[in-house]
Amino acid sequence: MTTTLPDSPPAEPGLKAGLKNRHLSMIAIGGVIGAGLFVGSGSGIAAAGPGILISYALVGVLVVLVMRMLGEMAAANPTSGSFSAYADRALGRWAGFTIGWLYWFFWVVVLAVEATAGAKILAGWIPAVPQWGWALIVMLVLTASNLASVASYGEFEFWFAGIKVVAIVAFIVVGALAIFGLLPGSDHPASGFSYLTAHGGFLPHGPGAILTGVLMVVFSFMGSEIVTLAAGESADPRGAVTKATNSVIWRIAVFYLGSILIVVSLLRWDDPAILKDGSYVAALSSIGIPHAAQIMNAIVLTSVLSCLNSGLYTASRMAFSLARRGDAPASFGRTTERGVPQSAILASVVFGFVAVAFNYLWPDTVFQFLLNASGAIALFVWLVICFSQLRMRRIIEREAPEKLLVRMWLYPYLTWATIALITFVLGYMLTDTADGGGRDQVVLSTAVAVAVVIFAVVRQRLTGRDRVEPVRDTVG
Repeated sequence: MTTTLPDSPPAEPGLKAGLKNRHLSMIAIGGVIGAGLFVGSGSGIAAAGPGILISYALVGVLVVLVMRMLGEMAAANPTSGSFSAYADRALGRWAGFTIGWLYWFFWVVVLAVEATAGAKILAGWIPAVPQWGWALIVMLVLTASNLASVASYGEFEFWFAGIKVVAIVAFIVVGALAIFGLLPGSDHPASGFSYLTAHGGFLPHGPGAILTGVLMVVFSFMGSEIVTLAAGESADPRGAVTKATNSVIWRIAVFYLGSILIVVSLLRWDDPAILKDGSYVAALSSIGIPHAAQIMNAIVLTSVLSCLNSGLYTASRMAFSLARRGDAPASFGRTTERGVPQSAILASVVFGFVAVAFNYLWPDTVFQFLLNASGAIALFVWLVICFSQLRMRRIIEREAPEKLLVRMWLYPYLTWATIALITFVLGYMLTDTADGGGRDQVVLSTAVAVAVVIFAVVRQRLTGRDRVEPVRDTVG
């Protein structure tokens, strides 16, 4: 297998280095704060009680380890294809092709989910415009921003992520003051951290509920890897990746564990308001914050728009990278004078619009199938990153050891431990037999993955593309 680690970008026209350091900093932070944190955490708290903190911590450790591995490879060779390009080189063309297209499919489905969620909030504020109309407007606006330039995407994401960061930090500060009875004008009892062990204890449903919580929160972490794709369009991609990888620990600790700790300290874990109103709305209401629901709706809308913006960007860059490696239509690999892969963006958004239509026309059949078929792809991506890093470390050490700016801790032992943990989570998902639950997601996602692998292998043999070519999608 021939591999290369280019020292400099190719001269051919391609993506532009339009993202500034402040853009990448916010993309790195915003990537770990999805709408799922605000919307889905209530179900996890109800299922695991205060023990949901352990669930978040376990998944957080998993993400930190995966990001460390990805950071090692990305710092050595930043590319818009990220883990797909590394899998291509480390495991074979079939692997890069498969995980690249699965990841693209995942984000196209996410576009539909987030567009519908955002439209629902906007229609509640301005009912004169129907919900489908708002979904169309949101998709068109963010498509236009992505088509304009990568700087436009970066600027939108900078402000979206900034709002999320400010909101969570404010929530943590205000909540902490209320917990200790220091918040002026609040009649919330100074309960300290007593709610963590009251009302049935820290694990009211037993230790097994921790794993149930893991299944509920694992997918809210998807998106951390976006910064490694975006770094390829910055002036200093290696520095950006290194910084983002080193900061992922405190980002997860503050934004996830910190905010959830505030929720379960302000409220009893079995408070009906957590499921009825949502965990963050219930927490704000408990300390007397007026219009808490509308405040959270605005924050959730920002998170939804951020996810839409990044989803379209991510899907288009993955399609661009696949095209540059000969695994997608050649038009996807061409860029405009502004360095924008226009065809890749339009193709991604067209499929996003189709998925939105499915969500309105057949939400319980066709769209549910799409959701289940993409449900476990996040875990597949993490597995591929792990196996790619096992081989890429040896390649980098042999060919360009000076490019190991980021190193995976305790290699290869922690890598194998991460693989075992992800495999365990996938296996445990098979015990979730609820309609649309973990078993459906693993089975359907695996079926789709196997179909793509078969297609990739057959295509490789028919075309004779069994040699891994150097990646040519580095910023020009």
